[in-house]
Amino acid sequence: MTDITVTTTAEDPASKSLQVTVSVDRVRDAEARAVSTYAKRVRLPGFRAGKAPEAVVRKRLHQEIRQYVLEDVIRAGWEEARSSQELKPLGDPSVRNVKFEDGQPLEFELFVEVRPEIVLNRTSGFTMTRTVTPVTAEHLEEQLQSLREKQAAWLPVEGTKPAPGQMVRVDVTSLDEGADAAPQPYTMVLGDGRALPALEEAIMNLSPGESAEADIRFPEDHADESKRGQSRRVRIELHEVKLQELPPLDDGFAASVGEFADLAALKAALTEDLARDAAREADSKVRESLLQQIVEANQVPAPESLVHRLMHGLLQSYGIPHEQYDAFAAQFRPVAETQVRRDLVLTAVAEAQELRATEGEVDERVAAIAATRGVPVGQVYASLEQAKRLPEIERSLTEEKAWAWLLAQSTVTEATS
Repeated sequence: MTDITVTTTAEDPASKSLQVTVSVDRVRDAEARAVSTYAKRVRLPGFRAGKAPEAVVRKRLHQEIRQYVLEDVIRAGWEEARSSQELKPLGDPSVRNVKFEDGQPLEFELFVEVRPEIVLNRTSGFTMTRTVTPVTAEHLEEQLQSLREKQAAWLPVEGTKPAPGQMVRVDVTSLDEGADAAPQPYTMVLGDGRALPALEEAIMNLSPGESAEADIRFPEDHADESKRGQSRRVRIELHEVKLQELPPLDDGFAASVGEFADLAALKAALTEDLARDAAREADSKVRESLLQQIVEANQVPAPESLVHRLMHGLLQSYGIPHEQYDAFAAQFRPVAETQVRRDLVLTAVAEAQELRATEGEVDERVAAIAATRGVPVGQVYASLEQAKRLPEIERSLTEEKAWAWLLAQSTVTEATS
């Protein structure tokens, strides 16, 4: 009978839970090594270095010896589990439910995320339609309007109540907090969706210099669950109203937003940008369609452990409090599941077809980045290494090659909307 037994208690394609039991003899051997190690290294009062009796060492350094044994045995258990279970771990395991009692086998659980083994039986013969949305005059006008708004000046308006699209500066004081409540200053553009509708409505009933009290009700879908459907009594003081003045759409405006000879050159550049965006959007939808067909044809799973990891990563990226995880997960779980399946498919294809990015390809991409930025290649390399982003470039290149291979196995027809 082996000194260490490993039993699988739960698993999915991307994780395993293992029960590890280490025999009493193996634990005693680890304890003996610990005592011997400390006896040689530690100087105890009343004894020369390395001369303290083992019984004294055991008594004086009981906690240190116990910790040594735990670390030694758990490390051995993990090595046995990885070998006997033929694991391909994505990282170090989590150790749970340790049971360490004198004269008893040491028991603990390991939870480890592993690289899923995905077999794609069908990766070809699919059909997608690539639909490119034409650039229209309306699209171009929207882009020009957006640029004008960014360049616009805000001019004070006197003697009139504010209207949607105008900027206001107000103080809002919560009357529910008592007489000591401090007014909170806000600057907002009415109608842009950033303020409560009830608050904007109350503001639009005032003229600059006026104030009023109002009951403001929070909507049922408010981001703060504790405020949903609640009402607050507030005092609103309107200080200033400003009107946006857009710059004229002429050659001077074109020169102000970039190195354009005239308005026609600006319009041509924007049209090209819109066309590129439309092409990228069409390519993205083709890939989404192909991915969905591959997932359905091969029944590609979205392992819960990988979905959970990705969800928590998104939670941290967006700065969302953990207590809001359930609401966040309900909304973003489908996105996370799709992303997990996408990654599994591309990884499986890259490995099966040996499409991993080469060192030379990574060098070429870094050189291209350096050329775009107008800086030395070595400087870009140093920056990427410091930020630990070189693996991202390798992964991106590998995915591009995997997508190219997959698309070459299927049929893409062109269309315009």
